[in-house]
Amino acid sequence: MNNFTTRTITGVLFVICIIGSVLLSYWAFAALFLIVSLAGFVEFAKILRMNKIYVHRLSGLILATVFYTTIVLWEFGIAGSDLLLVNFLILPLLLIVELFRKSTSPFLNVAASLLGILWIILPLALLSGFFGHTDSPGWQQSGALLGFFLILWIYDSGAYIVGSLFGRHHMIERISPKKSWEGFFGGSLAGLLTAYMISASFTEFLVSEWLLIALLIIVFGTFGDLVESMLKRSTGVKDSGSILPGHGGILDRFDAVLLAAPPVYFLIYFLR
Repeated sequence: MNNFTTRTITGVLFVICIIGSVLLSYWAFAALFLIVSLAGFVEFAKILRMNKIYVHRLSGLILATVFYTTIVLWEFGIAGSDLLLVNFLILPLLLIVELFRKSTSPFLNVAASLLGILWIILPLALLSGFFGHTDSPGWQQSGALLGFFLILWIYDSGAYIVGSLFGRHHMIERISPKKSWEGFFGGSLAGLLTAYMISASFTEFLVSEWLLIALLIIVFGTFGDLVESMLKRSTGVKDSGSILPGHGGILDRFDAVLLAAPPVYFLIYFLR
């Protein structure tokens, strides 16, 4: 089986799992992305370990789970905002745990662990807040989330295709030699057209609002891709992992989401 076939099969299954969980229930989606976020945190820890930066593994995963869960419970209206105050304990606990690890770079380890939680866990937890909580049919309540992924996937696919065929001018060659301005503009057109088309079905937002959402996804998603490339280039790894055949790891697949989710979340919050 060649790489293209493997990549295609993995991609189709990947899309089915995400869309299926969205349509099933917001709890199914939240559970799936808890697993995804923790897997991404583990990948991050493994990458940095190669460079002798030791992200907290067990304690980090426990704190990341608490962090993710409190945000989701608050987003779903199960708990009040007071529950979020628990997360103020994350930094003190990381510092205390580091006292017993006998590392030569304790503060670097703590900083990396905190970065992993804020860069990976937080954005993926915020995705659950994209669900609407109205009396509308279930598929309409998930319109913002489905729209987010559709715009992102089609932008990414458009950028890859156009960049592969016509890419000549690099965006930041020292970080990502394959990412071109031609791909960016080609993908942007595809993403904006997608936003325009889905506005007819997902009527939670106006056409202009969907286009604004798409613009944030395109800009911040591109930066997300570049940031993950910066991580791999600075640590000397090709892929963040191998959990997704043909695609690499969780961070390789969700790099755009990690930077795009927070600004889109805040925009959606004020639009509703």
